[in-house]
Order: sequence, then structure tokens, then C-alpha cells
Amino acid sequence: MTVPLRLGYKASAEQFAPDQLADYAVLAEEMGFDSVFISDHFQPWMHEGGHAPAALPWLGAVGARTSRVLLGTSVLTPTFRYHPAVVAQAFATLGVMFPGRIILGVGTGEALNEVTLGLDWPDPPERFQRLKEAITLIEKLWAGERVSYEGNFWQVTDATVYDRPTTPVPIYIGAAGPAATKLAGRIADGFITTSGKDPKLYTDTLLPALHEGLSKAGRPADAIDTLIEVKVSYHPDQDTALEKTRFWAPLALTPEEKTGIHDPIEMQRRAAELPIERAASRFIVSTDPDEHVEKIARYVELGFRHLVFHDPGADQEEFLRMYGAEILPRLRARFGE
Repeated sequence: MTVPLRLGYKASAEQFAPDQLADYAVLAEEMGFDSVFISDHFQPWMHEGGHAPAALPWLGAVGARTSRVLLGTSVLTPTFRYHPAVVAQAFATLGVMFPGRIILGVGTGEALNEVTLGLDWPDPPERFQRLKEAITLIEKLWAGERVSYEGNFWQVTDATVYDRPTTPVPIYIGAAGPAATKLAGRIADGFITTSGKDPKLYTDTLLPALHEGLSKAGRPADAIDTLIEVKVSYHPDQDTALEKTRFWAPLALTPEEKTGIHDPIEMQRRAAELPIERAASRFIVSTDPDEHVEKIARYVELGFRHLVFHDPGADQEEFLRMYGAEILPRLRARFGE
């Protein structure tokens, strides 16, 4: 079975005020995008000019202003700032209000969002175990009338989520390594990752881990939505397309350069030291719409069927109108949509 191609918009919570960002999400629906995803950060990557709106109220506001697009987090961490039961309640409420349109995307988290609140920041293995247990608890609360649960990290007694949607809220797992990717294949409704990294990461590590997880769980390959955030900078002027990536230079830092940093000022300082070519290295930067389609097509050919486009520029209205008019129709024509 061929899984339909979905083309989405990444609402850059770290870059725009929440009301402005909501307007962009509405425009994305008007321009033919299929989904809108937002990150849930307590602090942005950049201190100067950065934003960090809370994802949960924002999703409710945007859901009320739209009628068709899927809405989700890419990603939220249900293991430190939030108790998993609170996440279960919140997304059940969103699912009741906007049936069939809400996605809970989860991940193991960033120090940037948690350490500043005085929370301990454990090593990756514990963060992974916390995520597994959080998903288990969320699903139990969505499935059961009354839940008592005692795990390694959380306990609930006679807990009930009273307002549960008739259409289940899918859970997607965001991952950049094999363990969480394999978990997504085993238990999740979707897998989330990001573009612009070493091609071998996808071909030799992530996709084999995803297929291994699916196989171990006895699930077919099309049982899971494969979502990739595709970082693009499209503009008729090459210098403008290149310079637009500057705000998102932190994405070009290696894991060793940014792991454990909890202060946006320090993240900004390190990013500012990068040359523009390295700042742009995670993005497809081109003035040619056909070149964009060719480079995006590589991810579709790898097996990703849900492409969520992240443009780094200040003028998101210009991006949405240009991409909606010039790139989305080309992609749909090429892949038979």
C-alpha cells in the first residue's frame, strides 16, 4: 500500500511571537499545507530575538482558527517539566476539541528546557527509560477508566482522564539515534527526525533501526508515519537565501558543542562564531524551485512520507506563499498526489 504524501509547515516557535506564529499557521492551511508542527521549548536557541511560546495553549488557539490541517508537537518532552498524566489530559482535551487533527510528538528532551528550572538532567539512558515509561502511562490513561500505576519514575493512584476523544491521538517519537528510533518502530504511530545530517545517519542507522523495531513488533512497514523536518531556504536571491539561515546557526553545532548547554546566551555565542557556510549547512539553500524538489525528493525516496518544511527567514508569509505556489504542486505532481 502506498502511503499518501503529506507536506507540512514547521511553525518556528523559537523565532516568532505566538500571535504572529498563529497567523502563519492559518496561512499555511490556506496555501495547501497538510500539517503544522510546533516545538515546545521553555527557552529558545537564541537569546536575542528569540521566543518560546507554550505549545499547548498555542495548539488550542490555532485549532480554533483552522479546519483541516493536522496539528502537533515536534517535539514535547513528557518527562521533566510535565508529568505524563498532565500531558495525557491536555492532548485528550485537544483531541476532543479537534478530532482527528491532533498529534502528540514526544522526545527525550534538551537541557536548554529543563536545567534552568532546577531539574536534574540525567544521562541519555535514563532519559530514554523515562520516555518509554511516560508513553506507557499516557496510553494507559487514555485507555482505562481508572488507572493506578507504579513505575520507576511516576506513580498515579485511581487516576482518570475524563474527557477522552473518540478518535485516538497518535503518538510520534522524535529520534536522532537508534534506540529511540527502534522504539518508534515498536510502539509509536509516527517517527520524527530532521534533515541535513550525514546521509549515512539515515541509510545506515535510523531507517534500519526503524525497520528493526517494526519487524520485532510484527508490524508492516506502512504501520507508522515517517516524518522528517526538511530545512529549506528558498529565495530568488542566492545571498538572501544563504543569509536567512543565520538565526538558526545553533542547529549546525555538533552534539558535542551543544550538549548540556542550558543558557540561550551561551548557545547564541557559540553559534555566532560559525561562518555563514556552516550555519547554512543543515539547509537546502537554492534559488531554483526544481533544485529544491530534487533535493527534497531524496528524502521521499528513502521512505519519508511526511515532509514538514522549516524555513529560517524572517518573512514567513513570503515563504509560505512561494513554497505553497511553487514547490508543493511540483512535489505532489512528481509523487502522484
